[in-house]
Amino acid sequence: MGASVSVPERSVHQFTVKDSSGKDVNLSIYQGKVLLLVNVASKCGFTESNYTQLTELYRKYKDQGFEILAFPCNQFLYQEPGTSQEAHEFACTRFQAEYPVFQKVRVNGQNAAPLYKFLKASKPTFLGSRIKWNFTKFLVSKDGIVIDRYGTMATPLSIEVCIHSLRIQIVLSYTIICDVGFMFCG
Repeated sequence: MGASVSVPERSVHQFTVKDSSGKDVNLSIYQGKVLLLVNVASKCGFTESNYTQLTELYRKYKDQGFEILAFPCNQFLYQEPGTSQEAHEFACTRFQAEYPVFQKVRVNGQNAAPLYKFLKASKPTFLGSRIKWNFTKFLVSKDGIVIDRYGTMATPLSIEVCIHSLRIQIVLSYTIICDVGFMFCG
């Protein structure tokens, strides 16, 4: 049930997803940026803190090679019940999200989005690859490699040092200094 699935892709940049209005978005447009991919929900007990902190992180690092990709998901107690466009409007209106909010996805099961199958296979937990709840976060390098996975309880601001470390790697081209700092995050 929670076992990792083998996937042929080696990078997030190899995937095409749908935006909230159903148009294809090739994730290769994010090459060279550090990414934080998050399964979001509007009616979860973690919604307020996560969306607020995601917006704060995005505003701080958006001009420094960082992007947040939000994927609404209704698999956990039906906490994202509306349409993809309604989820997008909610994030943009209530939390002033300036980052992309994509089409609703399934993150678990046979019908999980291919991107999420890849993310889970890249960073399974000791309990398996299954995503346990809303606001699971995947930190991805500028090369599209999944660096780490954070559960719901890890707030966006709690992983800022890891985002900062990867962002520095972009500027310093993977120097040993950043590798030492990066080990703290992994």
